[in-house]
Amino acid sequence: MTETVLLVGGGGREHAIARAVADDCALYACASVRNPGIRRLADGFESSDETDAEAVAEYATAVGADLAVIGPESALEAGVADALDDAGVYAFGPRAAEARLETDKAYQREFMERNAIPGCPDYAVFDDTEAACQHIDEYDGDLAVKPAGLTGGKGVKVIGDQVTAAEAKAYLRDSDYDRVVLEERLVGEEFTVQAFVANRDVRTTPAVQDHKRAYEGDEGPNTGGMGSYTDTGRSLPFMAEGDYEAAVDVLEAVVNALPDYKGVLYGQFMLTDEGPKVVEFNARFGDPEAMNTLPILDTPFVDVLAAARDGDALPELDFSGEATVCKYAVPDGYPTDPDAGAAIAVDEESAGDALLYYASVDERDGGLYTTTSRAFAVVGRGDSIAAAEAQAEDALAAAGDRVRIRHDIGTADLVQRRIDHMDELRP
Repeated sequence: MTETVLLVGGGGREHAIARAVADDCALYACASVRNPGIRRLADGFESSDETDAEAVAEYATAVGADLAVIGPESALEAGVADALDDAGVYAFGPRAAEARLETDKAYQREFMERNAIPGCPDYAVFDDTEAACQHIDEYDGDLAVKPAGLTGGKGVKVIGDQVTAAEAKAYLRDSDYDRVVLEERLVGEEFTVQAFVANRDVRTTPAVQDHKRAYEGDEGPNTGGMGSYTDTGRSLPFMAEGDYEAAVDVLEAVVNALPDYKGVLYGQFMLTDEGPKVVEFNARFGDPEAMNTLPILDTPFVDVLAAARDGDALPELDFSGEATVCKYAVPDGYPTDPDAGAAIAVDEESAGDALLYYASVDERDGGLYTTTSRAFAVVGRGDSIAAAEAQAEDALAAAGDRVRIRHDIGTADLVQRRIDHMDELRP
């Protein structure tokens, strides 16, 4: 029997999900922006606010959905999974209570400490700005300053890297956050491991390294992610034997403590000289990390969804063994002053063998327009990171004008710098 799947969300992550399931199901989608890639793959598309839980559940019921996949964290925070589950549509995404693991960073750290989850850094939570500023003055070392709520990946300020202590205090006083988490600055190399979780099963995907900084050479402000890469196996070139397994142990410990968790559990780790430490957890696919891992997943993703719904053991995951490199095209001025509403032209044919994923673009009036976020991505695949990077770089002829790209992602020089960095840090 063909499954009917509802996809919630209209970004690059959701385009990757759509491509992963479209051949094996009847696909419907709802999103606040009209993503042309998703619209072409879907049997039906509803323009709707992803955080309107009641409207999403009504649409799912109307199209006879058996399953739903929720892309954005804002939808999880708004209880969209709860509404779908309550309407009899299995949502592959955590209910709002479990999604707090991402949506409330104070809860996240307190949960880790309470349940002895490995890799928790030293931290403190404040609801008083001046008390937080005093902690910055008194703490022996650098701190990461994190608003407790969702900030789209752009709210964190790291003392000693992005800002000075004085600038961090000014940031807190100007921002007027209700609660903030101040935690020890972790030094090392970041990587991500995403897992499919249901019925207490944990199935992990290859490690990914994302690049948050806006400009080449890891310069500039943080973004939602300018691109990312994977290697041909589960690990990355700068990781030592056992590092990947240690990260998986953390994810399994989370699921042991949250046995009702379902959906994607994303662990963002800092590989330090003491091993992996947890930067944060997300309760959904990463963007761009979904675009690295789903295209090389040989196990049908619909089979994972159906097993989760039916209470069966999740299938073991098979991957193609290819490396991937993802590079994003973003509006001029992104992230501080993005050129939103600009008409752009994307020559899909020029992407060649690479995959092209539309992200935060709006298809209207016969054209394609930028929003305030990332526009589209290309993903190269190959038998090495170098081969995947070359394919992605060749595909960037599709970018056209009025967008900017970090061309250094996945290059041999950048990857070697990561290896050298860890060699310097390890005892």
